[in-house]
Amino acid sequence: MSRTVFITGASAGFGAACARLFADRGDRLVLAARREEPLLALRDELAPRTEVHAVTLDVRRRKAVQDAIEGLPDAFSQIDILVNNAGLALGLEPAHETNPDDWDAMVDTNIKGLIYCTRFLLPGMVARNRGHIVNIGSVAGSWPYPGGNVYGGTKAFVEQFSRNLRADLLGKQVRVTCLAPGMAETEFSMVRFKGDAERAAQVYAGTQALTAEDIAGIVAWVTELPPHVNVNALEVMSIYQSWGPLAVHRDGAN
Repeated sequence: MSRTVFITGASAGFGAACARLFADRGDRLVLAARREEPLLALRDELAPRTEVHAVTLDVRRRKAVQDAIEGLPDAFSQIDILVNNAGLALGLEPAHETNPDDWDAMVDTNIKGLIYCTRFLLPGMVARNRGHIVNIGSVAGSWPYPGGNVYGGTKAFVEQFSRNLRADLLGKQVRVTCLAPGMAETEFSMVRFKGDAERAAQVYAGTQALTAEDIAGIVAWVTELPPHVNVNALEVMSIYQSWGPLAVHRDGAN
């Protein structure tokens, strides 16, 4: 039986890869993103394979999220899977040097956008007594690094919010999964470094990072387990990444 999947941040990266994979499985898609041109291009690419509804949406705007969800066409209105993928990191400066506007953008997208989409789609899932929310977190939600400050804080929120959703939904047939990827080669670093392609490329130089397709495969897998099986949280890294070495300040070092 085909499902209806709502994906935020669908125009690129993890979101676009998830859309392609769910389309291959015959699932109906609601694709939401701020950037209209790549969003519509993806819709047109996938339309021959499945039913697709595209919504140009800034998830930071609560009323816009509510209107988009309440205005879904009937054929797309009963959402079975929500992939809360929209998110970003901006800058890598220490907390005392960062731009507060970057902090606001991360909080508004990574936290507020995620909770708005959840709040307006969850009642339908509860009423139908079925559904699955997959929240895209990050290893940065558990493991700190210099410059991670607010980005890591927002992803820690995603982890804890996911746990509390599970607590709220006890006794309901609605699943919640927090997927925490490590280093993945998408547009992430280009966004973080505001279009500095050379600096973004250095993040992945000499290594093999996760791909968007890797993460999409995991998202699809957790949603296809038997309905009574809930993957609460899943942290995944490339074999080329680990937790160390920890950053150490050394006197006299440049």
